[in-house]
Amino acid sequence: MAGEPHAPKRLGPGLALASFGAVAFSGKAIIVKLAYRHGVDAVTLIMLRMLFALPLFAVMAWWAGRGKPALTRRDWAGVVGLGFSGYYLSSFLDFAGLAYITASLERLILYLNPTLVLLFGWILYRRRITRGQLAGMAISYAGVLLVFGHEVRLGQGASAVWGALLVLLSAVSYAIYLVASGEFVKRLGSLRLVGLATSVACLLCIAQFLLLRPVASAFDVAPQVIWLSVLNATACTALPVLAVMMAIERIGPAMAAQTGMVGPMSTILMGVLLLGEPFTAWIAAGTVLVIAGIFVFTRMGR
Repeated sequence: MAGEPHAPKRLGPGLALASFGAVAFSGKAIIVKLAYRHGVDAVTLIMLRMLFALPLFAVMAWWAGRGKPALTRRDWAGVVGLGFSGYYLSSFLDFAGLAYITASLERLILYLNPTLVLLFGWILYRRRITRGQLAGMAISYAGVLLVFGHEVRLGQGASAVWGALLVLLSAVSYAIYLVASGEFVKRLGSLRLVGLATSVACLLCIAQFLLLRPVASAFDVAPQVIWLSVLNATACTALPVLAVMMAIERIGPAMAAQTGMVGPMSTILMGVLLLGEPFTAWIAAGTVLVIAGIFVFTRMGR
């Protein structure tokens, strides 16, 4: 029926938008790994990404806030805190971790985010965790440990441990953002909040660079790093945010989340084709476990 929110005429475009968002988000890790090949460090690389993304997010915040009440001091405090945790700290830890582990392992660790949100909900609000959800979590974490153990055996050793820890802390930081953002999403709207919080994160990343690096070194990088950063800021940052928001409007958050399962697969495929990363039976098995576990987890959480 035409009045149904997930009618067929909206289902196709919604699935396409959700798929594009998942694949584009996943491409961020590939771009970061490619940029590292040109000798750039994490502080400079994330600054360039956020510098180019700032105008896009500022416009997004302005567009979503047209005709809306001005933010109160409490709103601004929340936006700054959420921007710090959800987009500045989580992004920096993710970029830093990618210097030590493969893009495939990074994506699988970040894909555990829904389980971390549930754990924080249980710790802070005593929200119930079902046996089915626990089973899904166990399956997913077993998959990540399988791929992690494989990287350690390949000779990465302490580097793999450090990189995986940084990416896990990135996922924790973003989970904190998701748990704490509920009230502000209701007050400001999701698109306005994302635009404002990411703008704050962009300014923090730029300020971090100015504190830690000479200003003159901002563009003293290989030309490939500049173009990769522009691509990262647009195709892998701003556009996926819009795509996922539009997908949720058409097919709802549950189906959009399920469609996001193409993310890890696309990262592995791009890692093999563009980075020359190995694809072994261990990685395949770990990926299947992670995706299956998250599928069980989300189904049991409905």
